[in-house]
Amino acid sequence: MFCRALSIVAFCTLVAGCGGGSTGVATSATGKSTTIASTGRTPTRPVLKVPARPTATVLNLPGLEGVVGADADQLVRQFGTPRLDVREEDARKLQWSGSACILDAFLYPVAPGARATATYVEARRGDGRDVDRAACVAALRRH
Repeated sequence: MFCRALSIVAFCTLVAGCGGGSTGVATSATGKSTTIASTGRTPTRPVLKVPARPTATVLNLPGLEGVVGADADQLVRQFGTPRLDVREEDARKLQWSGSACILDAFLYPVAPGARATATYVEARRGDGRDVDRAACVAALRRH
């Protein structure tokens, strides 16, 4: 998808650079008209900048070894089948629930084309109050 958008931007930039010079009127996005003097070139639109995809930030806390950095298969081996498995593009959220807590693991590729791994986890009680992440991981592993 990113490559397709980049290709479209590049094509539009090339097409916008073609043509002869003339005096004309340009209308901006705000609706204001501006007279354009002849410079021998057709005025070009500004190139749209596609924001770079941010890299995943990895949570690194004691007690989360074996969870942070694990892929989905490794997490399933540790905690069993997740109660929730949500996918959005290349991101994934897995959720496990036990009597002690609910654990959410967020998986993202840490580099373009890499396999998604857990980069962040959240833990809470059934009533929504926060729980120590490492304690929740330990409780769910014993379960």
